[in-house]
Amino acid sequence: MLIDSHCHLNFSDLANRLPEIFTNMADNDVRQALAISVSRETFAEVLSLAEQYEHIFATVGVHPDQQDAAEFTQAELAEAAQHPKVVGIGEAGLDYHWCSGDLSWQHKRFITHIQAANQSGLPLIVHTRDAGADTLRLLREQQAQSGVIHCFTEDTAFAEAALDLGFYISFSGIITFKNASEIQAACRYVPLDRLLVETDSPYLAPAPKRGKINEPAYVRHTAEFIAALRGESFDTIAQASTDNFYRLFSKVPRIDG
Repeated sequence: MLIDSHCHLNFSDLANRLPEIFTNMADNDVRQALAISVSRETFAEVLSLAEQYEHIFATVGVHPDQQDAAEFTQAELAEAAQHPKVVGIGEAGLDYHWCSGDLSWQHKRFITHIQAANQSGLPLIVHTRDAGADTLRLLREQQAQSGVIHCFTEDTAFAEAALDLGFYISFSGIITFKNASEIQAACRYVPLDRLLVETDSPYLAPAPKRGKINEPAYVRHTAEFIAALRGESFDTIAQASTDNFYRLFSKVPRIDG
């Protein structure tokens, strides 16, 4: 079995066809999925999905891409984290690709999420793009306790530093792209017991589905590619990534596939 450790089921491309999405998950033995919060305004949508569907879980957080986004306080994040279906804090982090200028607001938002994760004991889901050095610095300075670098797009040196901090590394469909040699090298480096798989759907569909709307069932293609890349069996990657998910997101009840 597989678990999609990062998807956006409340986005319209997926929310409008959930019965089909869930059937496709079952057909590909994707047994659970983590629906990720990206804004204060839409957190209720994400949580509602988790409350409605036994195999869906939620996070609470605000994405770093919009300066004027409504914020959660640390106390509000920690309070939301007590809900039985909320199993992580984020996604949160730094994005220097879409944002420029004085980004102290991003740093402040990220620190709030790190502190809330530490306070609640839940793992932190980290978004980082073109901001590797500052992401690692803030995680170190704030003594981040646990989490995952989601949709990994960095190099092996970054992976090593994140692993040294105790973080897991999650690979999306990007790893199947032809220009992803650095990400592929990092994937070969990451220990089997620290590796997760995700879709980040509805974005970043893996080969052979590239160009289509991504969905949780397609995490199977990413896992199959990683298995071939690392010279391991698909069953090995599926079992390890599932075990790692349950170890990191320990509030999620385990399903034995």
